[in-house]
Amino acid sequence: MNLHRKLVNVYTPPVQQGFLGDGHVARPVIQVDYTQSDPFIVLMDDQLTKQNEQPVGGPHPHAGFETVSLLLEGEMGDEAHRLHNGDLQIMTAGSGIIHTETIERQASMRLLQLWLNLPKKDRWAKPRVQDLSLDKVPTFSQDGVTIGVYSGSLAGLTSPIQNYVPLIIADIRLQPGASTVQHIPASYTAFLYVLDGSLQVGDQAQEIHQEQVGWLNRSADEASSELKLTAGESGSRLILYAGEPQGDAIVSHGPFIGDTQEDIRRLYQEYRQGKMNHIATVEASQRMLW
Repeated sequence: MNLHRKLVNVYTPPVQQGFLGDGHVARPVIQVDYTQSDPFIVLMDDQLTKQNEQPVGGPHPHAGFETVSLLLEGEMGDEAHRLHNGDLQIMTAGSGIIHTETIERQASMRLLQLWLNLPKKDRWAKPRVQDLSLDKVPTFSQDGVTIGVYSGSLAGLTSPIQNYVPLIIADIRLQPGASTVQHIPASYTAFLYVLDGSLQVGDQAQEIHQEQVGWLNRSADEASSELKLTAGESGSRLILYAGEPQGDAIVSHGPFIGDTQEDIRRLYQEYRQGKMNHIATVEASQRMLW
């Protein structure tokens, strides 16, 4: 018998001043302990309205995890990996990489960037980058429901993205009053982030509204689970994140994730010694563009 998913924790992430200065606000979407959010480490909703030509951002290192960037509005990145509205990029930092996120001119953008844990056996994987453009996102549309599947499988669709951690990311849009029932593995950690409107979740019709996060119940069972969503009077748009928990403790410090404090010390040393290459230099086999 399927587990019927329901909301077990709903909150509104606080709005904070972003690190890029004036015009940058950020919402830390994940506000629960990692034991509850595994494999999701951090998710930031960054909104930037930049009204000058002064460059912001720049190169910085990462290691031990993957960044998953869904650009909701605007454009960003370098010429080799430029993202536009609706594009997704997954960068496997793995053994260590330098990444550049620079915005040089006036811009308006909104970015959801997730830090996703790597399985322990793949912690130090060879760095790679995957870009999925909006026009290549598998999409389902019927009866007032539109679902774009960026990662994993949902609604009978499968994304081309390759994953170390089994991961579902879907952009779900519901017209007013529209309803859908989707199936995801019962053991996956899953949450909803509502971008617009409101909706009711599950058989209990629990409500969740714009800019709220809703964590779903889960089970150790390997079977499927049922997620029922019904839009409110003004419709709804939400992002569904669901991933397989890894069950291993992690150590986090600055831009690095490791299994031990010794890992963190080693990574800082390697970065200072110039042993980490820029993501732009990875070989062609480690660049996947769709």
